Amino acid sequence: MNRVKKITVFTPTYNRGYCLHQLYESLVKQSSTNFCWLIIDDGSTDSTKELVDKWILEGLVEIQYVYKENGGMHTGYNVAYNLITTELNVCIDSDDYLTNDAIEKILNHWEKYKSDSYAGIVALDATNNGKILGKEFPKSLQSSTLEDLYYKHKISGDKKLIYRTAVVKKYPKYPVFSEENLVPLGALYLQVDKNYELLCLNEIVCIVEYMEDGSTRNIFKQYRLSPRGFLYSRKITIKYSKYLKVKFKSIIHYISHSIQLKKINIFKNNNYPILTLLAIPFGIVLYIYIRYKSLKK
Repeated sequence: MNRVKKITVFTPTYNRGYCLHQLYESLVKQSSTNFCWLIIDDGSTDSTKELVDKWILEGLVEIQYVYKENGGMHTGYNVAYNLITTELNVCIDSDDYLTNDAIEKILNHWEKYKSDSYAGIVALDATNNGKILGKEFPKSLQSSTLEDLYYKHKISGDKKLIYRTAVVKKYPKYPVFSEENLVPLGALYLQVDKNYELLCLNEIVCIVEYMEDGSTRNIFKQYRLSPRGFLYSRKITIKYSKYLKVKFKSIIHYISHSIQLKKINIFKNNNYPILTLLAIPFGIVLYIYIRYKSLKK
């Protein structure tokens, strides 16, 4: 990809030809063209490739298209992080789109405050009626870890993460488990949190829509179908979170996943035996609840 560009917008997508045009149109309208678009097609069987081929011919946006076998969102991230060479990168989901000045705002903020001590920027998401998801950042807050935003500063709602490419390349890729399609993305973000903060950009840069076929609306089913991916994420959270209540909640989920996977020895290599013992009843109840909800759907 063109090294002159400053930021890569990357989009893992699967059979989203019917809505991907919204993101393309928002990229065409950007007030800054200092970006490129990397599309990771996760094995689509619809018209995605034909659409992208047409957009490439139009030449309005610099596009790189990569097709891969279906493996889930996290495998799309792995491919993207291998390919990206720009200083910054941001994932925009296939059912979301950027505000017209998003790239300009991101790059201006980065150029003004950037430092090797920052992993990148965290900015605001909103719905298509302009309502911010969760809360804005406190005006006095210039930077924070992602975990501190949620648990110290009590900032709720999904946020848009723009990372330095050199930073994310330092950390292990998301693991791939056979016959599973999901590893929660937060496993990487929590590891980055241990060494870097994110600059807070109090501006809406992304419009989010939760589609019926999206991961958010199908979380119970995914929980049941990707137990090893979720178990990995829980282990990372237990190891790296600095908040006891977060660790305890993850241990409850860890127990639930372990029951599903028939992993009996939950105390092996366990640094929190007392918390684990306390969490066992909750883990059993959670396992039963998730099983009921996922099968019901």
